[in-house]
Amino acid sequence: MSLLRSVTTVSGMTLLSRITGLARESLKATAFGAGLSMDAFEAAFRLPNILRRLFAEGAFSQAFVPIFAEYRRQRGEDETRALVGRVGALLAVTLLGLTVVGVLTAPWLVYALASGFAKTPGKVELTADMIRIVFPYILFVSLVSLAGGVLNVYREFAIPAVTPVLLNVSIIGAALWLAPYFDPPIKALAWGVFIGGVAQLAVQIRPLARLHMLARPRFDWRDPGVRRVLAAMGPAVIGVSAAQISALINTQLAASLGDGRISWITYADRLMEFPSALLGVALGTVLLPSLAKHHADEDPVEYSALLDWGVRLAFLLALPAAVALWVLAVPLISTLYQYGRFTVVDVMATRDALLGYSVGLLGLILFKISRPASTHDR
Repeated sequence: MSLLRSVTTVSGMTLLSRITGLARESLKATAFGAGLSMDAFEAAFRLPNILRRLFAEGAFSQAFVPIFAEYRRQRGEDETRALVGRVGALLAVTLLGLTVVGVLTAPWLVYALASGFAKTPGKVELTADMIRIVFPYILFVSLVSLAGGVLNVYREFAIPAVTPVLLNVSIIGAALWLAPYFDPPIKALAWGVFIGGVAQLAVQIRPLARLHMLARPRFDWRDPGVRRVLAAMGPAVIGVSAAQISALINTQLAASLGDGRISWITYADRLMEFPSALLGVALGTVLLPSLAKHHADEDPVEYSALLDWGVRLAFLLALPAAVALWVLAVPLISTLYQYGRFTVVDVMATRDALLGYSVGLLGLILFKISRPASTHDR
């Protein structure tokens, strides 16, 4: 019952995030439609999103949380706080360097993401400009992931779950109030991403300070705890890379087919992510600290029972959600997106993408649940 309450809390906060996310997507569809400029923004935002899922919310969280939970249970508050400071310093230095590289190589990154943009004059340059603006988001959100991992181990699930709302609100605000001041207006969305990343990081500071986990950064990659986190990240990176490689391939293929394709698959993906986040992300977030605890206690019976509970709950809720996406695709897309510059052609193209995504919904949620278990050597 305690776990179910935690899942409900995370799901509730995630629901708020997804509602504001749908409002964000509806506003984007109304104001910008599904053409050249929206393709450029979605492609620019895709790379930091892929890196976020690969290194921050994906591999890093899976590697860090079990080790952090072990430190907290076995080594005391001082060593646990020191681990946070050392891991945070290494993460910040590494991603700051990656951010600088990303900003400097933005035009080449456009070709790596969407070489088909070269067919349309000005599209590569616009995408590169927005990559330079949004790329620092990977630094902010990775530190947010570190803070969220700490808070989740302390069973403070609400703050990490609600922080994505700040990104959505920031992008909405940028679209409403900043867009008239930019040429082209789509660049306001890129600045909304940047501001949202800063806001997400800022809101984590007070909860960490309350737990006395706002550690002083100390760069020491040779620290045993840091090296354990790095070693654990290797298999985790491999485990989560398939989905991100698939996203890159999808982007390349869509870009080669002409304007609007990346926008359509992105709008469909946002609808698919609604049940995916409510079920998969919420269950995965709650299960990871508990699985880490049972693993540290060497209690395979409770470990297996907990994982079985998560899988059963996923089947119970995900199958109806997948059917609903398939049956209600056109009404959902029309209700949420078909305003302003979003046309009937855009609705039908987005529907085709959503039908494909709905088939894989159950598998995606099961992957999000089973992924935390794969980080523990049995």
